[in-house]
Amino acid sequence: MTCKGICIRHKAQKPVGSGRYATGQKRCQICEIFIKWDGLWCPCCGYRLRTKPRNLKYKAKLRSRKKQQESPIPSTIPVHI
Repeated sequence: MTCKGICIRHKAQKPVGSGRYATGQKRCQICEIFIKWDGLWCPCCGYRLRTKPRNLKYKAKLRSRKKQQESPIPSTIPVHI
C-alpha cells in the first residue's frame, strides 16, 4: 500500500530533551513520518509501525532511559545506630 495522507493529522512534534520512541512516538517507514498513535498499524497505509530504534547506539540509549524510569530512587537513606 501507499501513503494516503491521513497520517499528517497524527504527525508528532520532536520532543525536547528526550527521544521520540521514549515519549511513545512511532515511525511509519512507508509514510516516512513519526506519529502519535496508540495502535500497532499505521492509520494511513496499514503497515506496522516501528516502536524501537534500529540503530544500536539509540537502542542502548532507549534501554538505559527505561531502566532509569523503572528503578525507584529511595526517598530516605536508612541509618543503623
